[in-house]
Amino acid sequence: HICNIMEKIMLIQVRNKKRLTQQQVAEHLCMDISNYNRRKKGTSKISNFEWEKLSKFFDVSVEDIYESEESIFIICKDQSVGIVNGTNNVYTIPEFLLESQKKYIQKLEKEIETLKIRLNNTD
Repeated sequence: HICNIMEKIMLIQVRNKKRLTQQQVAEHLCMDISNYNRRKKGTSKISNFEWEKLSKFFDVSVEDIYESEESIFIICKDQSVGIVNGTNNVYTIPEFLLESQKKYIQKLEKEIETLKIRLNNTD
């Protein structure tokens, strides 16, 4: 089957990095949270004006948060392995999604290490 990915991953990551709530972002865009969620999930289009407004709000360039409004289709191939009704799912994921997630994981790992060091220094 085909999985349809439209979620704005870079937008979500920047919002989380800035420690802003979805409600805060929605209010900045003069909309309710459900409208913001539709844009974040890619079910409603984010206008060029809104991209500009978001970049100023987050204090980043549009390029740091912009993701195309076009859907990304990922081919999901389910392959049965024949082990007591077991299923091995193999997914073909676009490289830019993997890279984005790897960078985010590295950032989180660094934050965890920093917090561990701070915790150890307070003992």
